[in-house]
Amino acid sequence: MDVQSGNLYWPTTFPNKPTYPALEENIKCDVLVVGGGSSGAQCAHLLSDTDLSVVVVDKQAVGSGSTSSNTALIQYLGDKMLFELVNSFGEEEAIVHTKLCEETMNDIEKASIEMEIDSEFTRRDTLYYASDKAGVEKLKKEYFYLKKHGFKADLLNKKQISERYPFKTDLALYTYDDAELNPIKYNHGLLQEAYKKGVRVYEQTRINGKKLEKEKATFYTENGYSIEAQHVIFACGYEGLEIKQERNAVLSSSYAVVTNPVEHFDDWYKRTLIWETARPYIYMRTTKDNRIIIGGLDETTTNPEKRDAKIIHKKNQLIEEFNKLFPTIDVQPEYYLGAFYGGTHDGLPMIGEYEEFPNCYFLFAYGDNGLVYSGMLAKKIRDKILGL
Repeated sequence: MDVQSGNLYWPTTFPNKPTYPALEENIKCDVLVVGGGSSGAQCAHLLSDTDLSVVVVDKQAVGSGSTSSNTALIQYLGDKMLFELVNSFGEEEAIVHTKLCEETMNDIEKASIEMEIDSEFTRRDTLYYASDKAGVEKLKKEYFYLKKHGFKADLLNKKQISERYPFKTDLALYTYDDAELNPIKYNHGLLQEAYKKGVRVYEQTRINGKKLEKEKATFYTENGYSIEAQHVIFACGYEGLEIKQERNAVLSSSYAVVTNPVEHFDDWYKRTLIWETARPYIYMRTTKDNRIIIGGLDETTTNPEKRDAKIIHKKNQLIEEFNKLFPTIDVQPEYYLGAFYGGTHDGLPMIGEYEEFPNCYFLFAYGDNGLVYSGMLAKKIRDKILGL
């Protein structure tokens, strides 16, 4: 699957990343993790603290798939708003999901502090502003449930917003203690820590065959080697759909630019994460080296050629949208990309378990909060394997 195209920023921030060998022997393990990106790395990191023998394989260099284009806004609220989740699943289930996301953010922070590689994890507040009158009503509903269940949030009126930012909007939801990080460094940091604890990691190891039995699974690489495992986690991102189609999954295309470093953020209150109620929406964040990431303008196309044909236009449009909000910050797009983006019909990430794939788990951390969803689902899969 051609998951992304363009001039990618994150790989330039970590040129001397760890590398791992290709598999060149037949091996056995308790748990095989297929995929070394964000989902696979979080699975490996959690499983490394158990007595299970764990193997991670990736068909290319680990972290070079969708992780390289992940804009890494770490938040507990998602594309489908909390009040919408309440309407779909009931209040109790919606709040459990949101609390789990918040808990996972704390797990990500803890892992970042403990790992040797600096993931650039930084706590940031979020401004979620109303794009129109309909957005105002949505934010009021969102705020009701956040306050009811103890989430730290404020509603800002037009005057309060204009005192903090150079743009005007009727209403905004201000939430506290979200975060941002460098997804490539976080990915490699997790795998490095797991490797130190005995997890075996193999890059450039493409699987092209499998034999699934009741008590075990055997996978075969294109170079003729085998991996025998008791449990298998497919953590392949959007490419997991090439192994097993999932009716709840929805693919589309998204775009992002990374600007030149800017000299100051005087007009950008606390360098908050920013996004809006419109769909598709624009979002933005800053980086450790003072660049700005601007993303969004999603399209429904799943054709990589059609997606890529729009990259230049979307690049210019994203800069224009940013200039509307921050006219005094001079930016130029130094990096830009188009990438597939996975969501779900019901707005929640999912773990796929299927009769034709015994002892296998498909980690579908789809949604705009994929890094958090990956951590949350990885913990659930670990607990299921351990019988907890």
